[in-house]
Amino acid sequence: MASPAQAEAAAAKLAPRLFAQAGETDVVGAFPTREFDWLRAAGLLTAGLPARLGGAELHTPAATHSLLKVLQHIGRGNLAVGRVFEGHLNALQLIQQLGNAAQVARYAADARAGRLFGVWNTEIPSEGVHLEALPNGRYRLRGAKTFASGAGHVARPLITGALPDGQGWQLFVLPADARPPVLDSSFWRPLGMRASASFRADLTGLELGPEDLIGPPNAYYRQPAFSGGAIRFAAVQLGGAEAVFEETRGFLRSLGRTDDPYQRQRLGEMAIALESGRQWLRGAADHAARPDAATDEGAEATVAYANMTRTAIENISLDMLQKAERCVGARGLLQPLPFERLHRDLTHYLRQPAPDGALADVGRFVLDGKHFEA
Repeated sequence: MASPAQAEAAAAKLAPRLFAQAGETDVVGAFPTREFDWLRAAGLLTAGLPARLGGAELHTPAATHSLLKVLQHIGRGNLAVGRVFEGHLNALQLIQQLGNAAQVARYAADARAGRLFGVWNTEIPSEGVHLEALPNGRYRLRGAKTFASGAGHVARPLITGALPDGQGWQLFVLPADARPPVLDSSFWRPLGMRASASFRADLTGLELGPEDLIGPPNAYYRQPAFSGGAIRFAAVQLGGAEAVFEETRGFLRSLGRTDDPYQRQRLGEMAIALESGRQWLRGAADHAARPDAATDEGAEATVAYANMTRTAIENISLDMLQKAERCVGARGLLQPLPFERLHRDLTHYLRQPAPDGALADVGRFVLDGKHFEA
């Protein structure tokens, strides 16, 4: 695979297969191992790398539209797979942006070997991860991360930790296959996204070398990459909303309810909402690729637009779920039909951090008289 278009085609082809398998892995504590074997075979685990390292160039701003389409296709197939896959692509992108040449080459080789990456950032402040200094630039870790998606299966999680003496937050890669954290699977008793294995991971006592540190302190929180990255999970969510739409349409056809005017009206509204989401992603991709994205003004606009996009797609997805429920009724929410699982997974995944703050950031941007021209 050597181009963004090929990555899109591979993801689109894989989505129905992922959907057909999704019910089998919808178990608390399970992980879609077989599905990630399919992603690996399709070349999608390396798609976020440059062509010279065996990828499809999805890491470039110019390929953002293709990146979002890939994520949308995978989300349409299985939201739990999409959640972990988005973290994998995010981690590879951060390593390429912040790591040195030797680190980029080393971790690209890991991706080609089929190792999964992820980003573990969420923590409870009272038990968060700290780096304690040792001789020769080494550190010992103390503390834990929560919602560590893919725990036990992600071999190269990219993790944030607090440096000593208030020096800031340091990003590092943990070789979790060689230095595994202690996992608490009892933490993960979710409404949905059961198969994402988002356990609590205790890193206490593990050690790092200087070669494991990625970038300078606080680099992870630089804008627009930090908040602007919300468009990736929004793309996965819209894929889930698309699956809801497609299954609703198929259900009504199977019952011969296509002539009901009220069902037609609801499907029309759902189609408009879905297309609105696609347009939001196109706009977000345009902003991510804008030539001045590295400037303060460009970064601010990109972040504000990303916050609008995530908010709009959250609202679109919630509306899609409500209309689908009215279309299919109680009968449609019985297993083994997929609506019950889709509802749980999408509802859970829509709960992303700081939704009110994201919307308030948009309000501040426009109240300052600023504009969104891409």
